[in-house]
Amino acid sequence: MPSRAQIIATIGPASGTVELLRQLIAHQMDVMRLNFSWGTYEEHATYISNLRQVASESGKHIPIIQDLSGPREQETSGHRFDSAKDILTEKDLKDLTFGVEQEVDYIAMSYVGSADDIKRIKFEITKLEANIPVIAKIERKIAIDNLDSILVEADAIMIARGDMGNEIPLEQIPFVQSEIIKKCKTAKKPVITATQMMLSMVDNDKPSRAEITDIVNA
Repeated sequence: MPSRAQIIATIGPASGTVELLRQLIAHQMDVMRLNFSWGTYEEHATYISNLRQVASESGKHIPIIQDLSGPREQETSGHRFDSAKDILTEKDLKDLTFGVEQEVDYIAMSYVGSADDIKRIKFEITKLEANIPVIAKIERKIAIDNLDSILVEADAIMIARGDMGNEIPLEQIPFVQSEIIKKCKTAKKPVITATQMMLSMVDNDKPSRAEITDIVNA
């Protein structure tokens, strides 16, 4: 059976030029992700403009995912969820307005805990007179526990394995990932497996055997 898998590439200063985006699209990049934990609006607007220029040249539509920061605090080894903060920070709301103005295709919401969190961001999107699908990032244990109800409200799911590893034992992640993918298929909702995918290719031109297995399982 033909695969319906797509390749999502996170774009930043090292890859956001017209020439590099042209190469990425030529090598089957299907979706561009912008991480709003980093960068300025000017930088993100440049990446979006460059992508649309190159996509137009190739006759393709490359969807854009705006990944909101959420209520996180930076730590040396990664991020830590701050449960005392609102699920949508003031920065997120400003970023959301920017994303709507730029007509991004998807909004990814970080640190989702319940279906109400999805309802909240959809309300904010509606206030901006937009209708953008929401991707719920599953990275907290409470989100894993509430997955069934989150699936009802979310348009897609992202399995954020990095921060998930701070919430559950590492050895449980493959089984949780498999269960989430199964439930998404049943619900007919797209699912994204993210974090440390083919990480060794930062330094090597080919993925490891373990990474190939990871891709197949995803």
